Amino acid sequence: MTTHPPTEGGTAATARRNVLITGASSGIGEAVAERFRSDGSRLFLTGRRADPPAALRPDERYLAGDLCDEAFVERLVSEAVSELGPLDAVIACHGLQASGGITEMPLAEASRVLDANLLSVYAVIKHAVPAMREGGGAIVLVSSRLGLAGMPHEVLYNAAKGGLIMLGKGAALELAPQNIRVNIAAPGLTETPFIEAGFRRAADPEAHRAARAATIPLGRMARAEEVAEAIHFLGSPAASYITGAVLPIDGGYTAA
Repeated sequence: MTTHPPTEGGTAATARRNVLITGASSGIGEAVAERFRSDGSRLFLTGRRADPPAALRPDERYLAGDLCDEAFVERLVSEAVSELGPLDAVIACHGLQASGGITEMPLAEASRVLDANLLSVYAVIKHAVPAMREGGGAIVLVSSRLGLAGMPHEVLYNAAKGGLIMLGKGAALELAPQNIRVNIAAPGLTETPFIEAGFRRAADPEAHRAARAATIPLGRMARAEEVAEAIHFLGSPAASYITGAVLPIDGGYTAA
């Protein structure tokens, strides 16, 4: 007798899917929202910015707030389910980068970095899993190349993003019996407003940009749309037999 695995989300792959995306107000998260929007998914978005993204459609919802506040996370998931119904995919794109030497960063700032990049994602998983559709679904955590490779003056960011990878791996094993897949994307240097703003602060922005690009084997930074395409794959039924994986999207930076 031939058996078949349950269809992810309990629906056909072509059905409209309910997707919650965090960090969707700018950068990679905004590009991820646009990619899911293009496949007909129904979206509920969140970010720190008070104003909703310009691309927000009338049938979509944006709720601004702080994901380090568990009460807000509970509200976010509750309103997403009320608006959309059970969730098929949760994409955690939010985070915070803060540089500082080991002997320089105050402990309060270190805690803020860990909360924003790791514990807030745990809170999202904690509250989203009971809201996911019976039959399974997908969770994608957006880590970083710096979760795979160390860098001076990024020690806390390294720790937070590396911890996020292990959070995803552990969650993948724990949630596999529910047919909920958990994967981790690890983008490299990407053309986003945040990165561009950093370049503009350099004494010679173009020289700084060229020097950073030269550290990448492919010789250039990623476009946000390229990163979003890979994240969309992990969060879609096309990746239905992939869980616990870490996908570097870094132009070969961590290949060495």
